[in-house]
Amino acid sequence: MALIKVETLTLSGVRPVVTEAVTRGAARVMTDLGFVSLLEVTLPNGRRADVMGLGKKGEIAICEVKSSVEDFRVDQKWGDYLPFCDAFYFAVAPEFPAPVLPEEPGLIVADGFGGAVVRSSLASPLAPARRKALTLAFARLAAMRAATV
Repeated sequence: MALIKVETLTLSGVRPVVTEAVTRGAARVMTDLGFVSLLEVTLPNGRRADVMGLGKKGEIAICEVKSSVEDFRVDQKWGDYLPFCDAFYFAVAPEFPAPVLPEEPGLIVADGFGGAVVRSSLASPLAPARRKALTLAFARLAAMRAATV
C-alpha cells in the first residue's frame, strides 16, 4: 500500500493567492467604474495603496485589499488612506465576512475574474492642490512603469 502525502495549505500559503485574485478583480471593477488603475502606489505619507484609480474627471479612488479577517484585524492603517482619495473601498473575496468591516468605506467583493461594488463609498472630495499633486504623481508613476516594460 502506497502512502500519499497530503499537504495542508497554511494561511501564509493561501493569502498571497487570495490577495492576488482580489487585487486583480478589484482593478477590473475600477475599470468598469471608469477608472484607470495602478497597483502598489506609494502615497505621500509613506503608505502603499493596493489599487489606486484615476477617473475621467480626475477623481481618485483607493482600494485596500484584505485577504482574510486576520489581515484586516492586524492592519488597521486604512484611515491613513482617506486624506488621499475621493472614494475609499475595501476589496475582499466572496467568502470574506463583510460584517467584520466598518460600514463607512465602500465595499468591493472580487475574485480573479472581476467583482462588484456591494456598498458605495461616501464621497469625500480632495482639496484641489492635493488632487493636482496626486494626479501628477499617478501620471509619472504610470509613465515610469510603461517605460520599463
